[in-house]
Amino acid sequence: MKRKRTICSILTFSTALALLCVPALAAGGTGDVASAVEQTWTAAAGQLKTIVNNVVFPALDMILAIFFFVKLGSAYFDYRQRGQFEWAGPAILLACLIFTLTAPNYIWGIVGM
Repeated sequence: MKRKRTICSILTFSTALALLCVPALAAGGTGDVASAVEQTWTAAAGQLKTIVNNVVFPALDMILAIFFFVKLGSAYFDYRQRGQFEWAGPAILLACLIFTLTAPNYIWGIVGM
């Protein structure tokens, strides 16, 4: 029984390996990989831009906004305790938040999309 299971697993592995090792031909069998990559990038660029604008930037904005208000609150409590307000942390987070809020307007021009 054990030998039968071993032979079956060897056959399954070799079949999977043979299927995975089939040579892939780029751009209709011409071997032009560069044009295949360019076509794929052209087709996916619009989708990538939409995903980044609608998912990535809003997620970063939300995370930075939460961190900003938490840091601002903790800086205020430190001010109440010590009498000195520390501006560096909230200012850096605010600058990052403004950067990510305005990034979709200019980032695609820099990247070239």
